[in-house]
Amino acid sequence: MTSINGSVALVTGGSRGIGKALVAELFARGATKVYATARDPRAVTHPDAVPLALELTDPEAAAAVARQAPDVTILINNAGASFGSSFLDTPVDDIRREFDINFYGPLHMTRAFAPILERNGGGHILTIHSALSWLSVPGADAYGASKAALWSQTNALRLTLASRGITVTGLHVGYVDTDMTAQVDAPKTSPRSVAAQALDGIEANALEVIADELTRQVKAGLAADPAILYPQVAAGR
Repeated sequence: MTSINGSVALVTGGSRGIGKALVAELFARGATKVYATARDPRAVTHPDAVPLALELTDPEAAAAVARQAPDVTILINNAGASFGSSFLDTPVDDIRREFDINFYGPLHMTRAFAPILERNGGGHILTIHSALSWLSVPGADAYGASKAALWSQTNALRLTLASRGITVTGLHVGYVDTDMTAQVDAPKTSPRSVAAQALDGIEANALEVIADELTRQVKAGLAADPAILYPQVAAGR
Protein backbone atom coordinates (compact mmCIF):
# COMPACT_ATOMS: atom_id res chain seq x y z
CA MET A 1 0.00 0.00 0.00
CA THR A 2 1.15 3.54 -0.74
CA SER A 3 0.98 6.06 2.09
CA ILE A 4 0.35 9.73 1.39
CA ASN A 5 1.47 10.58 4.92
CA GLY A 6 5.19 11.31 4.80
CA SER A 7 5.36 11.25 1.02
CA VAL A 8 6.92 13.77 -1.36
CA ALA A 9 4.65 14.44 -4.33
CA LEU A 10 4.79 16.37 -7.57
CA VAL A 11 1.61 17.55 -9.31
CA THR A 12 1.72 18.88 -12.85
CA GLY A 13 -0.74 21.70 -13.49
CA GLY A 14 -0.85 22.39 -9.77
CA SER A 15 -2.05 25.99 -9.96
CA ARG A 16 -5.75 25.50 -10.69
CA GLY A 17 -8.63 23.05 -11.07
CA ILE A 18 -8.01 19.42 -10.16
CA GLY A 19 -4.29 20.04 -9.74
CA LYS A 20 -4.83 22.78 -7.16
CA ALA A 21 -7.25 20.52 -5.27
CA LEU A 22 -4.72 17.68 -5.37
CA VAL A 23 -2.02 19.87 -3.85
CA ALA A 24 -4.33 20.85 -0.98
CA GLU A 25 -5.49 17.26 -0.40
CA LEU A 26 -1.93 15.93 -0.39
CA PHE A 27 -0.98 18.34 2.39
CA ALA A 28 -4.20 17.51 4.27
CA ARG A 29 -3.21 13.84 4.25
CA GLY A 30 0.28 14.47 5.60
CA ALA A 31 2.54 14.81 2.59
CA THR A 32 5.79 16.38 3.78
CA LYS A 33 6.48 18.22 0.53
CA VAL A 34 4.45 18.93 -2.60
CA TYR A 35 5.94 20.33 -5.77
CA ALA A 36 3.39 22.04 -8.02
CA THR A 37 4.25 22.84 -11.63
CA ALA A 38 2.83 25.52 -13.90
CA ARG A 39 4.01 27.40 -16.96
CA ASP A 40 4.22 30.43 -14.65
CA PRO A 41 5.12 29.19 -11.16
CA ARG A 42 3.75 32.42 -9.69
CA ALA A 43 0.30 31.00 -10.42
CA VAL A 44 0.77 28.35 -7.70
CA THR A 45 -1.01 29.80 -4.68
CA HIS A 46 -0.79 27.14 -1.97
CA PRO A 47 1.48 28.66 0.69
CA ASP A 48 3.31 25.41 1.44
CA ALA A 49 3.76 24.13 -2.12
CA VAL A 50 7.09 24.31 -3.93
CA PRO A 51 6.32 25.98 -7.28
CA LEU A 52 8.28 24.87 -10.35
CA ALA A 53 8.14 26.16 -13.91
CA LEU A 54 7.29 23.54 -16.52
CA GLU A 55 6.52 23.64 -20.22
CA LEU A 56 4.95 20.19 -20.49
CA THR A 57 5.72 19.73 -24.18
CA ASP A 58 9.47 20.09 -23.66
CA PRO A 59 11.35 16.95 -22.57
CA GLU A 60 14.30 19.07 -21.46
CA ALA A 61 11.97 21.02 -19.17
CA ALA A 62 10.76 17.76 -17.64
CA ALA A 63 14.36 16.70 -17.06
CA ALA A 64 15.10 20.07 -15.42
CA VAL A 65 12.13 19.66 -13.07
CA ALA A 66 13.37 16.18 -12.15
CA ARG A 67 16.75 17.62 -11.22
CA GLN A 68 15.00 20.11 -8.92
CA ALA A 69 12.84 17.45 -7.27
CA PRO A 70 15.06 14.41 -6.60
CA ASP A 71 13.11 13.36 -3.49
CA VAL A 72 9.74 12.68 -5.16
CA THR A 73 7.94 9.45 -4.29
CA ILE A 74 4.57 10.19 -5.93
CA LEU A 75 4.20 11.67 -9.43
CA ILE A 76 0.76 12.95 -10.48
CA ASN A 77 0.38 13.62 -14.20
CA ASN A 78 -2.57 16.00 -14.02
CA ALA A 79 -1.93 18.79 -16.53
CA GLY A 80 -3.84 18.67 -19.81
CA ALA A 81 -5.56 20.85 -22.37
CA SER A 82 -8.51 20.84 -24.75
CA PHE A 83 -8.72 23.27 -27.67
CA GLY A 84 -12.07 22.27 -29.22
CA SER A 85 -10.70 20.43 -32.20
CA SER A 86 -12.20 18.80 -35.29
CA PHE A 87 -10.21 16.17 -37.17
CA LEU A 88 -11.49 17.50 -40.49
CA ASP A 89 -11.30 21.25 -39.93
CA THR A 90 -8.70 22.04 -37.26
CA PRO A 91 -5.12 22.66 -38.46
CA VAL A 92 -3.06 19.53 -37.98
CA ASP A 93 -0.46 21.48 -35.99
CA ASP A 94 -3.16 22.34 -33.43
CA ILE A 95 -4.19 18.69 -33.20
CA ARG A 96 -0.56 17.73 -32.77
CA ARG A 97 -0.22 20.25 -29.94
CA GLU A 98 -3.02 18.54 -27.99
CA PHE A 99 -1.11 15.26 -28.30
CA ASP A 100 2.09 17.03 -27.25
CA ILE A 101 0.39 18.20 -24.05
CA ASN A 102 -1.94 15.31 -23.22
CA PHE A 103 0.09 12.30 -24.39
CA TYR A 104 3.73 13.28 -24.69
CA GLY A 105 3.71 15.59 -21.68
CA PRO A 106 2.94 12.82 -19.18
CA LEU A 107 5.38 10.56 -21.02
CA HIS A 108 8.19 13.11 -20.65
CA MET A 109 7.45 13.38 -16.93
CA THR A 110 7.25 9.64 -16.36
CA ARG A 111 10.51 9.02 -18.20
CA ALA A 112 12.18 11.77 -16.16
CA PHE A 113 10.86 10.59 -12.79
CA ALA A 114 10.83 6.79 -13.06
CA PRO A 115 14.53 6.55 -12.13
CA ILE A 116 13.95 8.92 -9.20
CA LEU A 117 10.99 6.92 -7.89
CA GLU A 118 12.97 3.70 -8.20
CA ARG A 119 16.00 5.22 -6.51
CA ASN A 120 13.79 6.41 -3.65
CA GLY A 121 12.61 2.88 -2.97
CA GLY A 122 9.75 2.62 -5.45
CA GLY A 123 6.76 4.89 -5.61
CA HIS A 124 3.52 5.72 -7.32
CA ILE A 125 2.41 7.41 -10.53
CA LEU A 126 -1.14 8.64 -11.00
CA THR A 127 -2.18 9.82 -14.46
CA ILE A 128 -5.46 11.58 -15.16
CA HIS A 129 -7.43 10.46 -18.18
CA SER A 130 -11.04 11.20 -19.13
CA ALA A 131 -14.35 9.60 -19.93
CA LEU A 132 -13.42 10.77 -23.43
CA SER A 133 -10.71 8.11 -23.44
CA TRP A 134 -13.65 5.85 -24.28
CA LEU A 135 -16.19 8.14 -25.94
CA SER A 136 -15.99 10.66 -28.79
CA VAL A 137 -18.02 13.86 -28.65
CA PRO A 138 -18.16 16.70 -31.20
CA GLY A 139 -15.62 19.43 -30.58
CA ALA A 140 -13.17 17.27 -28.65
CA ASP A 141 -11.72 15.07 -31.37
CA ALA A 142 -8.03 15.47 -30.59
CA TYR A 143 -8.60 15.70 -26.84
CA GLY A 144 -10.44 12.38 -26.79
CA ALA A 145 -7.92 10.69 -29.07
CA SER A 146 -4.99 11.95 -27.00
CA LYS A 147 -6.64 10.74 -23.80
CA ALA A 148 -7.36 7.35 -25.37
CA ALA A 149 -3.68 7.11 -26.29
CA LEU A 150 -2.76 8.19 -22.76
CA TRP A 151 -4.92 5.39 -21.34
CA SER A 152 -2.94 2.92 -23.46
CA GLN A 153 0.31 4.54 -22.31
CA THR A 154 -0.70 4.14 -18.68
CA ASN A 155 -1.55 0.47 -19.17
CA ALA A 156 1.79 -0.19 -20.87
CA LEU A 157 3.81 1.69 -18.25
CA ARG A 158 2.02 -0.15 -15.47
CA LEU A 159 3.46 -3.41 -16.83
CA THR A 160 6.91 -1.95 -17.45
CA LEU A 161 7.31 -0.24 -14.08
CA ALA A 162 5.92 -2.95 -11.79
CA SER A 163 9.27 -4.75 -11.62
CA ARG A 164 10.89 -1.46 -10.54
CA GLY A 165 8.59 -1.10 -7.51
CA ILE A 166 6.45 1.62 -9.10
CA THR A 167 2.66 1.34 -9.03
CA VAL A 168 0.63 3.12 -11.73
CA THR A 169 -2.97 4.28 -11.28
CA GLY A 170 -5.21 5.69 -14.00
CA LEU A 171 -7.94 8.17 -13.00
CA HIS A 172 -10.90 8.69 -15.35
CA VAL A 173 -13.26 11.63 -14.93
CA GLY A 174 -16.19 13.18 -16.76
CA TYR A 175 -17.20 16.79 -16.30
CA VAL A 176 -15.34 18.48 -13.45
CA ASP A 177 -16.14 22.00 -12.28
CA THR A 178 -13.01 23.69 -13.67
CA ASP A 179 -12.14 26.36 -16.22
CA MET A 180 -12.01 23.72 -18.96
CA THR A 181 -15.73 22.93 -18.57
CA ALA A 182 -16.96 26.45 -17.80
CA GLN A 183 -19.10 26.51 -20.96
CA VAL A 184 -20.55 23.03 -20.44
CA ASP A 185 -24.12 22.86 -19.15
CA ALA A 186 -24.10 19.48 -17.40
CA PRO A 187 -23.71 18.04 -13.91
CA LYS A 188 -20.12 18.40 -12.74
CA THR A 189 -18.00 16.80 -10.04
CA SER A 190 -16.08 19.11 -7.72
CA PRO A 191 -12.27 19.16 -8.02
CA ARG A 192 -12.06 18.41 -4.31
CA SER A 193 -14.07 15.20 -4.75
CA VAL A 194 -11.90 14.11 -7.67
CA ALA A 195 -8.73 14.83 -5.68
CA ALA A 196 -9.97 12.82 -2.70
CA GLN A 197 -10.89 9.85 -4.90
CA ALA A 198 -7.53 10.06 -6.67
CA LEU A 199 -5.58 9.89 -3.43
CA ASP A 200 -7.82 7.12 -2.12
CA GLY A 201 -6.83 5.21 -5.25
CA ILE A 202 -3.14 5.84 -4.65
CA GLU A 203 -3.39 4.67 -1.05
CA ALA A 204 -5.23 1.52 -2.13
CA ASN A 205 -2.77 0.84 -4.98
CA ALA A 206 -5.79 0.78 -7.28
CA LEU A 207 -5.09 0.21 -10.95
CA GLU A 208 -7.98 2.44 -11.96
CA VAL A 209 -10.22 5.05 -10.35
CA ILE A 210 -13.58 6.02 -11.89
CA ALA A 211 -14.54 9.36 -10.37
CA ASP A 212 -18.20 9.81 -11.36
CA GLU A 213 -21.33 8.06 -12.56
CA LEU A 214 -21.09 9.40 -16.12
CA THR A 215 -17.67 7.84 -16.55
CA ARG A 216 -18.87 4.53 -15.09
CA GLN A 217 -21.72 4.49 -17.60
CA VAL A 218 -19.40 5.25 -20.50
CA LYS A 219 -17.00 2.49 -19.55
CA ALA A 220 -19.84 0.00 -19.14
CA GLY A 221 -21.04 0.94 -22.61
CA LEU A 222 -17.81 -0.32 -24.16
CA ALA A 223 -19.04 -3.87 -23.70
CA ALA A 224 -22.26 -3.14 -25.58
CA ASP A 225 -23.11 -2.41 -29.20
CA PRO A 226 -21.51 0.92 -30.28
CA ALA A 227 -25.04 2.14 -30.97
CA ILE A 228 -25.45 2.50 -27.20
CA LEU A 229 -22.67 5.10 -27.08
CA TYR A 230 -23.51 6.73 -30.42
CA PRO A 231 -27.31 6.69 -30.74
CA GLN A 232 -27.31 9.73 -33.03
CA VAL A 233 -25.39 7.75 -35.66
CA ALA A 234 -27.31 4.51 -35.12
CA ALA A 235 -30.60 6.32 -35.69
CA GLY A 236 -29.57 7.18 -39.23
CA ARG A 237 -28.65 3.65 -40.30
